[in-house]
Amino acid sequence: MSAFATFRRPALHVFPLALLGLLATSCNDDSDSEPDAPDTITFTQSALYPEGVQYDAANNRFLVGSQTRGTIGQVKDDGTYSVFAEDAQLVSTIGMRVDDARNRVLVAVSDPGYNTARTTDATRRKLAAVAIFNRDNGQRIAYVNLGALRPNAPGHFANDIAVDGQGNAYVTDSFAPIIYKIDAQGTPTVFLENTQLGAPAGSFGLNGIVYHPDGYLLVAKSDEGALFKVPLNNPASFTKVTTSVNLKGADGLLLYDNTTLQAVANAQSTVYRLTSSDNWTSTTSTGTFTTPAVYPTTLARRGSDTYVLYSHLNALQANQQPPVSEFTIQEVDF
Repeated sequence: MSAFATFRRPALHVFPLALLGLLATSCNDDSDSEPDAPDTITFTQSALYPEGVQYDAANNRFLVGSQTRGTIGQVKDDGTYSVFAEDAQLVSTIGMRVDDARNRVLVAVSDPGYNTARTTDATRRKLAAVAIFNRDNGQRIAYVNLGALRPNAPGHFANDIAVDGQGNAYVTDSFAPIIYKIDAQGTPTVFLENTQLGAPAGSFGLNGIVYHPDGYLLVAKSDEGALFKVPLNNPASFTKVTTSVNLKGADGLLLYDNTTLQAVANAQSTVYRLTSSDNWTSTTSTGTFTTPAVYPTTLARRGSDTYVLYSHLNALQANQQPPVSEFTIQEVDF
């Protein structure tokens, strides 16, 4: 009897334990796995014409601006669009930056004249500002008028924003040869002003900007197709990066890692991958992604993936009718 019990007892325990092991493995696989991020996200908002895009990982959404409404919207993976932030001072929202460390969203505000409800003679092609919002609830934290620092400039257009490790924001002005700085307390100053950074009247000069953790900015100049390196400790000593390609129409930039930069050239319908082995004294192109004729503008990082926004601003500039209603956030595949 005891021998029989000794024989049977292990069999009764081994099967359930093995089964539990299989179930545990299955449950762990299910809980750890997430659906792959979509290659293409299409959202519908008639005549929205967004220019800026960022990915907010904490809230699983993309944030997009609008040249025609000024609204900041949020886009889910299924293409659902809803308003994230709205404010009467948002004429046109251009470049954006999600500052995860400080739970905020910084948005460049300008007036190219496309928002017929809010554009005025006082602001058209003369507005450069940054609006700052709480990243979770969309409440406005601050509004900083940058153009007021140079009221006699012939024009202003706040375009893109970079944020350094201390929370200082750097903002390009496409119609004036200026990079502004907004410190962590919200105080604005002119960080760099130089005629070499200017552009002919009506042309876009300074555009995309990123912060490099080694202590400098990389800045695109659209009309020239150039890239500049600007040291934070001595901005007047900025230099032009030697490049193997002409970045004519350069718009949004994304620093993928310390030696890899991604740049949108909307005039070429191309996203370039640029690499540097000499601390951005020079760079070469190591890959390209060609888009349709949809006026790609800016880039967003999502995990290890990069997405580019198809803004269709060419259709807006041409006053295409009916207006574009579908816009795309597309994964970049070099």
